[in-house]
Formats: sequence, C-alpha cells, structure tokens
Amino acid sequence: MLHEQIKNKIKDAMLAKNTVLLETLRAMVAGFTNELVAKGRKPNEMLTDEEALSVITRLSKQRKDSIEQFKKGNRDDLVKVEEAQLAILETYLPKLMDKSEVEKIARAKKEELSINDATKKGMLMSALMKDLKGKADGNVVKEAVDSLF
Repeated sequence: MLHEQIKNKIKDAMLAKNTVLLETLRAMVAGFTNELVAKGRKPNEMLTDEEALSVITRLSKQRKDSIEQFKKGNRDDLVKVEEAQLAILETYLPKLMDKSEVEKIARAKKEELSINDATKKGMLMSALMKDLKGKADGNVVKEAVDSLF
C-alpha cells in the first residue's frame, strides 16, 4: 500500500539527510493522518491507495499554488523548495492525460450527451470530471471543453 511505503521511506530520508525529501514525506504522512481523522477513522489506520492518491494530489495542487504566489512575490528561494517538493510528490502520482487526449474524450462525450450549445457546458464539464478523475488536470479539461464551443 502506498501509505505504508511512504511511511517506511521516512527513515531512509533521515539517514540520507535529505531534508527536502524528508519534509515532503512528513507532509504526506500528516496529510494521510488528517484525511483519516476527517473520515472519522483512527489516525494509526492505513488509507487505501485511492485515498492516498487523493491526498497527494491535493498536496501537489497546494505546492503549485504556492509556487505561483512565491513567483509573484519574487521569492525564488521558496519557489525552488516548493518545486523540489512538487517533483517528489509527482513521482507518486499517475501520469496525467495531455490536452489532445482530453479533447478526444470531450468530443465523444459531447456527442454522447447530445450537447450542442454553450449553455450546457457545465453539464459536459461535470460528466468529464467524473470520468477523468485522477487521470486529467481540471484546468486541462476546462480548456478542452472551452475549445469545443
């Protein structure tokens, strides 16, 4: 299980004195614990791989937001740290679909649902997000849907 693998890597990161990896792994374990508590489970239980990926995805989105904010504030030192942590988080995430793949699926779903006008764009977006959850970035899905209208 992913949750257990990550917990076991903390000791290796400590021994290697890899602070960025250690901080990232600890953040992931803290996120797992918070998720367990939020779901009313005991903190020492293990998350399923799907739940763990959900937490890691959330953490990577936080890093991306932080990078954007730090760039606006000209804090290159913090940008580098966040980018290093993001790279580590992304090693645990499945590869996301690119825009062309998402556009093909969006076109097919648009025809399947018989959506012809832009007022039903939200309905198409909702259906696609259900189908592509964890497989494609929401911004890429939005761009693909916008390009169809």
